[in-house]
Amino acid sequence: MSAIILASGSPRRRELLEQIHLPFEVLSPDVDESADSMPPQALVQLLSQRKAAAVAQRRPEAIVIAADTVVALEDEVLGKPRDAADAARMLGQLSGREHSVYTGFTVRQGARSVTCAEQTVVTFRPLLPEEIERYVASGEPMGKAGAYGVQGLGRLFVERLDGDYYNVVGLPVCRLCQVLRQFGVTVL
Repeated sequence: MSAIILASGSPRRRELLEQIHLPFEVLSPDVDESADSMPPQALVQLLSQRKAAAVAQRRPEAIVIAADTVVALEDEVLGKPRDAADAARMLGQLSGREHSVYTGFTVRQGARSVTCAEQTVVTFRPLLPEEIERYVASGEPMGKAGAYGVQGLGRLFVERLDGDYYNVVGLPVCRLCQVLRQFGVTVL
């Protein structure tokens, strides 16, 4: 079997692949993550393709898995917060509202590539200002799309989730395994 490479520095994606006992190595891509205004689903697909292509150039024989996740509130994409004030602003926007989490992923080997996107709808309960302040002070929101981690303390804010939980963590594992089968990789 070809080597499998996770083209991501995300500890959450690494943990998800370890949990399904998929043997892999990590090579973080160095790509431009900026894009002109585009719908969130198209954005995450494009960014996952860029990441996969960057790593595939270095290791063309390997099966490369790349992903990108964003939180979208109506038409606004909420990426990773710049600082504590930005995290607090995002959490205030999400308070008591429904939003979507999109993860795009690409599996690539040589010139062959499959790209997919998954959407999960998340509803936050109304948040108290002091809860937002304490959560931001915990440091957990930093480095996370939408300024929260559903697998950590951020779970305290989630009232309802419609779709794939693992998509919100950062990688829709069920759908990924279906695509990996197309590349001759069987997880179970």
